[in-house]
Amino acid sequence: MTSAAAAAPWASDPAPFDVLLARLQSSAATVGVIGLGYVGLPLAAAVGGAGFSVIGFDIDPAKAVRINAGASYIPAVPPARLKALIEADRLYATSDFAALASCDAIVICVPTPLTRHREPDLSFVMATGEAVASRLRPGQLVVLESTTYPGATRGVLKPILERTGLVCGEQFFLGFSPEREDPGNLAFQTATIPKVVAGDGEAALALMQALYGRVVQTVVPVATLEVAEAVKITENVFRAVNIALANELKTIFTAMDIDVWDVIDAAKTKPFGFMPFYPGPGLGGHCIPIDPFYLTWKSREYDAATRFIELAGEINVSMPRLVIDALAAALDRRCGVPLSAASVLVLGLAYKKNVGDIRESPALKLLELLGERGAHAAFHDPFVAEIPMTRGYGDLAGQRSAALSAASLSQVDAVLIATDHDGVDYGLVFARAKLVVDTRNVMARHGFRGHPVVKA
Repeated sequence: MTSAAAAAPWASDPAPFDVLLARLQSSAATVGVIGLGYVGLPLAAAVGGAGFSVIGFDIDPAKAVRINAGASYIPAVPPARLKALIEADRLYATSDFAALASCDAIVICVPTPLTRHREPDLSFVMATGEAVASRLRPGQLVVLESTTYPGATRGVLKPILERTGLVCGEQFFLGFSPEREDPGNLAFQTATIPKVVAGDGEAALALMQALYGRVVQTVVPVATLEVAEAVKITENVFRAVNIALANELKTIFTAMDIDVWDVIDAAKTKPFGFMPFYPGPGLGGHCIPIDPFYLTWKSREYDAATRFIELAGEINVSMPRLVIDALAAALDRRCGVPLSAASVLVLGLAYKKNVGDIRESPALKLLELLGERGAHAAFHDPFVAEIPMTRGYGDLAGQRSAALSAASLSQVDAVLIATDHDGVDYGLVFARAKLVVDTRNVMARHGFRGHPVVKA
């Protein structure tokens, strides 16, 4: 028995903890990562790069085939890096969840979307929990990284795992660590972003620190699972509220004929007390549009009002309709064309620039609203060749990215810039488009001001 196990009065049977801790500290453990998307695949690559053997799990067999062939579909994991991990036997992907039994640590990175009524949908977490439970054995660490409300790891996932008869904190261990991926941000990688970790008890926390301490540069342990869950919610509520403020300021300043982007750019020169946030056509990505609603939903259990957060959500959700109204007004005023008879090219489909991620992208809502108003709408995005099937916009599935050329620009009544990708020829857009409605201020940033550009 090691000194670490001997000093573990929290474990009635220290053997599972003792064995698992030793395997994690020596990188001899096998780590399973469930969900190989924008969070799971970079995490799997980072864990494999730290010396662990990694098995990646995904319900989509095609993803497993691509990964095992060294073909990455996530920009944060370059193909050369993926191939090196595969060839070194550090990473293997599969859709056969039976291999979970061979994993010492299992990290869950599955989606946690909202229902149509903006309530938490934990169906993916629960289904994954059932899959893990059916193979759960003594001496395993189960970690949830999916964003959720405070109390979900302990109240939803733990009971599923304990229905096996194994006791959490003694025979298996449970932790939570919020993901902090930022697709397209080349300044940070999984291993360089400080990692908040929590465990259900002291033993689980020690195991969490042992695992992530070998993978990331900085581990930030917190007292409880609920604190760690609240950290992620707080980070994204902060962003959502401040973006809502920027969106509201845009509305106010536009009415005053003041350019909000000029205001923000000048304000951010203050070296203290101000952090710049920018307006846009709405919120996108998996976290910022969703996480605040997880907190507002959970707060009802405690009769706690979340008026400030809900108001921010209402402002951000309203932005696509305000953009379409601005587009309609500009078409009527500048071109004499009603929106119902207009052809519109939406420039950018991804929720942020320089990535192909369309999760919760406001551009999808813009396309839907254009269709509802009778306009003929197409999109161009250098990172998105075709709109896949999505939960909320199934009618748009299969639509392909249109060409961006002098000819195509001259054939549309307006270009609506929804995403400011760097690789777009904005000079061509400025020269050939009849009307450019810019929700990102990208034309001005490239030096193109005045006709035909309208900010929205």
